[in-house]
Amino acid sequence: MSRPDTAPGTDLARELSAVLRGEVRFGAAERTVYSHDASNYRQLPLGVVKPADLDDVRTALALCRRYRVPVVARGAGTSIGGQAIGPGAVVFDFRRHLGAVLDVDPERRTARVEPGTVLDDLQRAAAPHGLRFGPDPSTHSRCTLGGMIGNDSCGAHSVAWGRTADNVESLDLLLADGTELTVGGPLGPGERAALAALPGRAGQLHHRLQEFTDRNLAVIRRGMPALPRRVSGYPLDALLPERGHHLARALTGTEGTCALLLGATVRLVEDPPARALVLAGYPDETAAADAVPALLPLGPLTVEGMAADLLAALLAAAPRPPALDRLPDGACWLFLETGGATAAEALDAARRLADAVRRERTAGVAVVTDPAEQRRLWSVREAGAGIVTRLPGGGEAWPGWEDSAVPPERLGDYLRDLRALLRRHSLRGVPYGHFGEGCVHLRIDFPLARPHGVLVFREFLEQAADLVVAHGGSLSGEHGDGQARGELLPRMYPPEIIGLFGEFKRIWDPEQLLNPGTLVDPRPLDADLRFTGPEPALPLALPYEQDDGSLAKAVRRCVGVAKCVDPDTGVMCPSYMATGEERHSTRGRARLLAEMLRGGGRSGGAIPDGWRSAEVREALDLCLGCKGCASDCPVHVDMATYRTEFLYQHYRHRPRPVAHYALGRLPLWLRGAGLSPGLAPALANTVARSPAAGALKRLAGIDPRRVLPVLPPETFTRWYRRHRAARPAPAGAPPVLLWPDTFANHLQPEVLRAAVEVLEHLGFDVRLPAGPVCCGLTWYSTGQLPGARRVMRRSLAALAATGLPAGTPVVGLDPSCTATLREEVPRLLGAEGRPLAERTRTFAEFVDEYAPDAPLPQLPVEAVTQTHCHQHAVLGSAADRRVERRMGVTNRVLDSGCCGLAGNFGFELGHYEVSVAIAERVLLPEVRAAGPDTVVLADGFSCRTQIAQLADGRRALHLAELMQRALHAHETKP
Repeated sequence: MSRPDTAPGTDLARELSAVLRGEVRFGAAERTVYSHDASNYRQLPLGVVKPADLDDVRTALALCRRYRVPVVARGAGTSIGGQAIGPGAVVFDFRRHLGAVLDVDPERRTARVEPGTVLDDLQRAAAPHGLRFGPDPSTHSRCTLGGMIGNDSCGAHSVAWGRTADNVESLDLLLADGTELTVGGPLGPGERAALAALPGRAGQLHHRLQEFTDRNLAVIRRGMPALPRRVSGYPLDALLPERGHHLARALTGTEGTCALLLGATVRLVEDPPARALVLAGYPDETAAADAVPALLPLGPLTVEGMAADLLAALLAAAPRPPALDRLPDGACWLFLETGGATAAEALDAARRLADAVRRERTAGVAVVTDPAEQRRLWSVREAGAGIVTRLPGGGEAWPGWEDSAVPPERLGDYLRDLRALLRRHSLRGVPYGHFGEGCVHLRIDFPLARPHGVLVFREFLEQAADLVVAHGGSLSGEHGDGQARGELLPRMYPPEIIGLFGEFKRIWDPEQLLNPGTLVDPRPLDADLRFTGPEPALPLALPYEQDDGSLAKAVRRCVGVAKCVDPDTGVMCPSYMATGEERHSTRGRARLLAEMLRGGGRSGGAIPDGWRSAEVREALDLCLGCKGCASDCPVHVDMATYRTEFLYQHYRHRPRPVAHYALGRLPLWLRGAGLSPGLAPALANTVARSPAAGALKRLAGIDPRRVLPVLPPETFTRWYRRHRAARPAPAGAPPVLLWPDTFANHLQPEVLRAAVEVLEHLGFDVRLPAGPVCCGLTWYSTGQLPGARRVMRRSLAALAATGLPAGTPVVGLDPSCTATLREEVPRLLGAEGRPLAERTRTFAEFVDEYAPDAPLPQLPVEAVTQTHCHQHAVLGSAADRRVERRMGVTNRVLDSGCCGLAGNFGFELGHYEVSVAIAERVLLPEVRAAGPDTVVLADGFSCRTQIAQLADGRRALHLAELMQRALHAHETKP
């Protein structure tokens, strides 16, 4: 086949764009984002195609074949072996548009899915029928069925319900040459003969497969070890007659190297209505592993192992989850789940398991029956892949030897030897995983950035491969091989089997167009590593204390586990939830920043212009700075901070967008308006609602569809001076400093007035700083760091000038402002800013901590709460819930994430549609559906503004306003 005369990238992209309904992206940003999965590898593709339908898949594959460009199929990009990336390939992103659950047949217990169907979507579709898909990797909220089939994924419940291969009925395939066929199994002699007699390429393929199998029966039987978690190499033994000549199972785990998946029929299992969880504690991981064989006959649904060093890694990065208090004494724990038709049946099974655990004298045990508590415990285990990328001492740990598996009865010995191997190489890691099937997850602190780090990496992996084979095991127990283990397959399989792998691929893909370099003729395991060599020496404006002062190391926190592309729950990542675009996820932005820091001079970087990168700026433009990633990401990627650094460096000594001046310095303009009470606010309000308002908004970088808040005739601080003159504080009342944040002071003074009334009712002497204050967030979030520092220092001086004792608590009402005092002030000012951070409280925290026994006014109302994203990420809201309960409020906290306004974000030109889409996801429908007597609570000024502008006239209250309302209701009672 001749190659076109012109450059394939340009012409191929042009042709694809002309004929596909889906997106075609060959730019530097998209290539960068799709150059990584969750492995150690970086391979820049030629481009990315996001097929809108199956016809797009067929057309795109035909064009790639004509240009002889390889194709890599991709789901969520959570592959740990590097099989979802390919150098110079066109990546087909199936998750973007091909994610439907086509059918659930409860009678046959099957489901029809598209390749990009997310596992949790299938589980939701099957749940009304009492069914579920058995395998459930920890990435279940974003991993796709196509990816699971490609990698033969397993998960915690495979000990009961098998691997993906055990739950696949048939696969609809598209071969590289355009042939389409459906394969299944088991096949009898007559069915095999009929398939081989089919006309054309399909019949030829079946004939060759049958001849291949019949010719190699003895070699396959002898060379493929029987092991519950053998997920390395091609599963050729599925072709054996005693295995039913099952072609669907033979293709499961082939990592996209043989065919593209167009659809699948999968089997479902009965989902036990009731569950119980047995927590078994042992002195160490080998003791836990040694205990497993005796527990397996009791039929647990899971046998998951988790050691104390994983918990140490968790606690080094985040507060201790209360659920961990349920763990019995020990240094390694087994999570043993049981199920039943009723809670009593599940509990009986759990008690039998607990009795079996107690037969080991050194073991402790606890039984958890509360479903919510079980979910909280499982969430710790599911976050493991992210948690252990940072070891307890702060060291970085990487995949590479991630999923090895041995027979369960050999697991204890294997773990002892594996620990010894780590010690010989002076390496550390945190083993955990599916102990019931002998599968071990392990992230290791390979010194990849040091001169001899790659050599250490290779030597360890080669010796670890020999070790697992010596224990009768498999290089991979789930997630496949990819580049990480493909080169090691000859250490596990004899040469005859390795030869058969190559022949098997050539039967399906003779032109080597589908994911070349994976499994067959694999790329070296130490090639294409994404984090090798010296880090770039860049001047930075922010300290990155948790990352040794390195932005490169901070960005490396992202290892691709992709919790940020879960579209359904939590705060992270609102821009991805609204757009569905990978480059607008936390992971996508981290990839772009890493590529920028890599530079263009080394290994052909796609983003050579450093801080001036337009690609990074564009991706960060839709970052709302919500900080959701800093709390929700298992490794605490803090994209809001990285965005501030980038904006500072990008616009340093250069003109900024006009919105940075109009909105980033808004506190200055509001303060100026406050100098002329009455006149200036009236004039500003008139202009904002005049026919010229739209043009003026555009000039200021504000979307004309946004309604500017009304300026009240009097600021809070002016009201306070009149109030204090008329009502002096009672002698001896303990003082508290109320922080009059810019937006409440100048735009919603009623919130601050409510706080004064409530705090004085509780017996406190409410004071204000001795001069104007501002947290500096608008400067900080737009990267205007010198201005932010000046504003913060002036505010500190105003606090000091009050003459109050240094420990006087400071109460902030707006969560974003209060979070800035807690985090950004010490980040920018260092030790100078820490005392303020330590004494800053939210309104609810202050009431909860300083008035714990005070009788609060009762208001037995129903409420729904929109939690500000900065409160979720930085401050927490446990105190709010306690105060609400003390008031008799029945509250439901919405799982709505960010409101979408996010300070200046939702007002800026180019952001309106995304801002509204974020709000419409959960928040606005919930607020509109709330009854007329239901109180809507939102402490954030941005949240209240978004609700007021978009929720059909509903008004949200701050908790202080609700307490004020309760006071007034109490006073009016006879």
